[in-house]
Amino acid sequence: MVIKSQSQINGNENGLYLVSTPIGNLKDITLRAIETLKRSSHILCEDTRVSRNLLDRYEIKSKLVSNHKFNEAKNLNKIINLLKSGEIISLISDAGTPSISDPGAILVNECIKNNIKVIPIPGPSAVASAVSISGFSEKFIFYGFLPEKKQALINAFNKISKFDQTSVFFISPKKVNKIIPELKKNFSGRKIVFCREISKIYEEFIRKNVDDLDILDMESKGELTIVVSEKKIDKNHSKELSESDINIIKKMINKLTIKEITEIISQNKDISKKEIYNYCLKLKNEI
Repeated sequence: MVIKSQSQINGNENGLYLVSTPIGNLKDITLRAIETLKRSSHILCEDTRVSRNLLDRYEIKSKLVSNHKFNEAKNLNKIINLLKSGEIISLISDAGTPSISDPGAILVNECIKNNIKVIPIPGPSAVASAVSISGFSEKFIFYGFLPEKKQALINAFNKISKFDQTSVFFISPKKVNKIIPELKKNFSGRKIVFCREISKIYEEFIRKNVDDLDILDMESKGELTIVVSEKKIDKNHSKELSESDINIIKKMINKLTIKEITEIISQNKDISKKEIYNYCLKLKNEI
């Protein structure tokens, strides 16, 4: 399969366009997104009432088609046939990028099976926006919407908390206080940011230490993007060198300096540099 460069795309190719829309402020839409939506014969959306506000704002006359999680499978054949006939169709969600914690994956996969072009039109992202203002590591894991059932939530947090990186997930403000005990249990020692109404009038960022979390008082509308900081490694209580680490050091000891070896081994390892350096020094003296 050949991936075309941007210079080769004329902007009028038929296919399915995944168009990112504003996550709150309607001014955040891109010029390319507006052009694509205007060229589309049909625009698939979650809620026609929500999407109509955006289309009216930018005088987009394309036909809106309701396409949400309850009817996307039913709509599939009709949409695929339209695309095969040469139509340009756009898929949007109520906010952000379609098929990311929103409907769209079923249609995208069916397009791939039928060799129909799927073209992304990038734009606003609650995840990227939240991570960018968090002050945490830019290396992050995105989970999406947290599970509704308690045991499923416990299982999800058990998995997520094992990663050292920043973690991002979505939840309704109505349910956020129910997950606080599990947040404290699984992410103790980390920091957390609750992002509400990003890019809207009542935009709010609540920064806390996870261990200090208590009941949060906030409006129940919208969705929350939660960012938990990366796991801090305590070098004073680090692990010992593994057999694998020792074998690697032995192979490098006559090729690199002790400082270079220490830097290589310590990357993404819960081992103090001092321990690595001392072992290298001992090994050097034995040679």
